[in-house]
Amino acid sequence: MKLVCLGTGTSIPSLKRSSSAYIISTKAHRILIDIGPSVVRRMLECGYTVNDIDTIILTHFHVDHTADLATFLFACNYGIEPRLKQLLLIGGPGIRTFFKRLATLYPWIKPNNYSVRIKRMSQDLLHLDDLTICTECMRHNRESIGIRIEEKKSITFSGDTDYTKRLESLAQDTDLFVVECSFPERKVKGHLNLTLLEKLVEKAHPKKVLISHLYPEWQTFRGVLQAPYLLAEDGMEIDL
Repeated sequence: MKLVCLGTGTSIPSLKRSSSAYIISTKAHRILIDIGPSVVRRMLECGYTVNDIDTIILTHFHVDHTADLATFLFACNYGIEPRLKQLLLIGGPGIRTFFKRLATLYPWIKPNNYSVRIKRMSQDLLHLDDLTICTECMRHNRESIGIRIEEKKSITFSGDTDYTKRLESLAQDTDLFVVECSFPERKVKGHLNLTLLEKLVEKAHPKKVLISHLYPEWQTFRGVLQAPYLLAEDGMEIDL
């Protein structure tokens, strides 16, 4: 299992960090977690095309996590090689309405030569071949979900969230915990800071913690992060 960080930033424009997006590659699947602005271009920079992706999972519907979905779907129809294989789109409550309204706004994204399977997941479990996808409700928006993907090893994504025991359970003993920690010290409703993250890690015992969704305040952070913590960077690759 391999993780590629396409975007580790937020809605604030940055030359160093694109908005949220990650690719997980397994034996049989390539899964895109979130698809913020400019992610389709970032995919190309990292050696991927839209036709390489078989599953997209949206942690929630904020623009910095979904803006390039329309670009992705448009490219599936009108790219150099039009897409032929089915695309699985997973999201929390409201995912079907979200897709329907997006397709109403941009009718050109409706599939031409392939199909989109839309699956709503909140507190659910899905098996894809030897892969398991588990989701849990988070504390951010109504549709917000955290995601755990397992294939011998496990990667857990918090999405955007405030502290919740549901995330403790989802991330329990995970091999890699990709967690939003928007601000090192300041506390903002619906997001984590380092104090809350440390409490979460103490309870969940993940083997590695990749801190992501980083606001500019991290640029002036003078603290020292020690194992198991690591700051995410765009283009970072981790093999499990």
